[in-house]
Amino acid sequence: MASLGANPRRTPQGPGPGAASSGFPSPAPVPGPKEAEEEEVEEEEELAEIHLCVLWNSGYLGIAYYDTSDSTIHFMPDAPDQESLKLLQRVLDEINPQSVVTSAKQDENMTRFLGKLASQEHREPKRPEIIFLPSVDFGLEISKQRLLSGNYSFIPDAMTATEKILFLSSIIPFDCLLTVRALGGLLKFLGRRRIGVELEDYNVSVPILGFKKFMLTHLVNIDQDTYSVLQIFKSESHPSVYKVASGLKEGLSLFGVLNRCRCKWGEKLLRLWFTRPTHDLGELSSRLDVIQFFLLPQNLDMAQMLHRLLGHIKNVPLILKRMKLSHTKVSDWQVLYKTVYSALGLRDACRSLPQSIQLFRDIAQEFSDDLHHIASLIGKVVDFEGSLAENRFTVLPNIDPEIDEKKRRLMGLPNFLTEVARKELENLDSRIPSCSVIYIPLIGFLLSIPRLPSMVEASDFEINGLDFMFLSEEKLHYRSARTKELDALLGDLHCEIRDQETLLMYQLQCQVLARAAVLTRVLDLASRLDVLLALASAARDYGYSRPRYSPQVLGVRIQNGRHPLMELCARTFVPNSTECGGDKGRVKVITGPNSSGKSIYLKQVGLITFMALVGSFVPAEEAEIGAVDAIFTRIHSCESISLGLSTFMIDLNQVAKAVNNATAQSLVLIDEFGKGTNTVDGLALLAAVLRHWLARGPTCPHIFVATNFLSLVQLQLLPQGPLVQYLTMETCEDGNDLVFFYQVSDLIRSGKPIKPVKDLLKKNQMENCQTLVDKFMKLDLEDPNLDLNVFMSQEVLPAATSIL
Repeated sequence: MASLGANPRRTPQGPGPGAASSGFPSPAPVPGPKEAEEEEVEEEEELAEIHLCVLWNSGYLGIAYYDTSDSTIHFMPDAPDQESLKLLQRVLDEINPQSVVTSAKQDENMTRFLGKLASQEHREPKRPEIIFLPSVDFGLEISKQRLLSGNYSFIPDAMTATEKILFLSSIIPFDCLLTVRALGGLLKFLGRRRIGVELEDYNVSVPILGFKKFMLTHLVNIDQDTYSVLQIFKSESHPSVYKVASGLKEGLSLFGVLNRCRCKWGEKLLRLWFTRPTHDLGELSSRLDVIQFFLLPQNLDMAQMLHRLLGHIKNVPLILKRMKLSHTKVSDWQVLYKTVYSALGLRDACRSLPQSIQLFRDIAQEFSDDLHHIASLIGKVVDFEGSLAENRFTVLPNIDPEIDEKKRRLMGLPNFLTEVARKELENLDSRIPSCSVIYIPLIGFLLSIPRLPSMVEASDFEINGLDFMFLSEEKLHYRSARTKELDALLGDLHCEIRDQETLLMYQLQCQVLARAAVLTRVLDLASRLDVLLALASAARDYGYSRPRYSPQVLGVRIQNGRHPLMELCARTFVPNSTECGGDKGRVKVITGPNSSGKSIYLKQVGLITFMALVGSFVPAEEAEIGAVDAIFTRIHSCESISLGLSTFMIDLNQVAKAVNNATAQSLVLIDEFGKGTNTVDGLALLAAVLRHWLARGPTCPHIFVATNFLSLVQLQLLPQGPLVQYLTMETCEDGNDLVFFYQVSDLIRSGKPIKPVKDLLKKNQMENCQTLVDKFMKLDLEDPNLDLNVFMSQEVLPAATSIL
């Protein structure tokens, strides 16, 4: 119970006014916020949910989905797809929706696909909910009507109906009929389920802060097994007991090494880039240009300053969503204020940088004066100190004269109430030692007196001229003629001030929401800059170099490449070069003893190629990356009891995926395939798979195979030709020890030629057999000291392996 009051005894003394001082906030730091309060928005971020709507008709897909993390609808223009719906599967693998909405009227292919999707009980993270809506909800005209009649905060209220249609037509491709129908069905689903506003009044609509287009063109196909075995991502249980149930943390992975982002949306964009590697040369070159700029020694200070500013870029979409629902908190205004001023700092810094780089030019131009307007409004209106003290939105002085007058009267109440209490005490019974007049919001002014020992029953509380209200903490509260007069004269000041300040907050929210587009663009460009600064920092610390892209080169060429994770764990790391391209050496068979570095070499090739395809510098002296459209691996068996499959069957599935999908531009990494079954079957399977690819000639994928099946080479199971190249990991015998050099070299050039052994094997068998017969003939069978068991164990059995 908040109260203002005076408590006089026979010589009444009133407390002095206790109003907090308020001042004009300085442009940069917000006065008085605590670090925990600054991060409140981040900690309270809700788990993101994605709801996908899809339609398939006449070989084309229409896809749209709603992301609750930023309250944005994403759509993909009509795209052709095969009857197997591989494109739809790629979309599902990338966004992992919680629900898939589609029409109840579907053809056989979509019905079969959805049935298979619903039966995937072990899908990670979980299988989506399949929702069927009546086909009438996906009608073209009704879908257009839903889109055009929607209530979108990013569209100014001043727009006419015609202007709104033109504005939406510039964002949504209304000529893509399936996409329009998918968007209409998605809006119908959101309105029915009321995603994110389940507990709000029915007139509150689902917040939609924008429409964005997403595309899958120029993306490199990488499956989840490849992400796992190359340790691009690696989730581990969080060590804190307070977060065991809440989630995971990133372990030793490529993402963990390169993630030096300062803002959460930068980290989110980096993860998105990792899940969507591309061979779009324009996009990759623009990323590398920014990284190379920040790697110059003279730009180090600028990079550090931008990094500090990016640390203040917070979760703007969540704040805009709360504004849309009128749930804004005091911390939201603080975070938005810092974000906007940091964005202005980024703009001023980028205007001094070379405008030939696209990102700098975009930030300098698109961070418009609307940002300064937003920051100026917040700085001139919001009283941050007062808001923190009262835990609600308060405004600075000189904003509204009526509010200032009411606050002045409220601040003068203590002295005034002291005088009123003095007069009330003169009219009370002399047994009452003291009294006070207090003000309680929503109740009004009351006379408070201490409870006397004689006041036991409720009837004892009655005092002539006073109306008893309630008893609290041994204090009796009454209404008197003077307190009633105060209620009529002053009214409920506290509530009136709060209502007027809430109205001002709503007007300020409307001003911010009208400029939501520029805030969204700030987040997009700032997160991109954050990611590229993080990649530049890693490249500087680990000595990475810029890769070159050559679409005319089929394959990859790496000079002294290093494994980006292994070099951080090993005291010394031996770099290795790689060259696969053209019509020579498309299939590389790598042999060598265990622990010689075959698997590391395969992963190194895959990781360097992957890093180049996300626009990062790479751990190599030089790297030239050709047209790579997919990376397939069979390196580690991702075993799971829940799958109900043997290790060998999992291996077969991984190789089958590469066999069915690899093209001439694909990179295939295979390690120890066939070891999960008997030697003969495993060798036959490996040879059959490689022969299948080699039969394709120049369209054979780029294949790296590490194996211990030496018979693959000895028995010449692969056809001879320039497409096959045999490599080995260099070793040296030092007495009884085997020394590993971890260096890849040509198998023939190393001085270890392995020739066909049909005739040679027969000759060696005859020589070994003759040697054993000679030893046996020299035995004296009549010698009583002769032990034939010893002869069999020491001579015959060891020689049997070389004879049989």
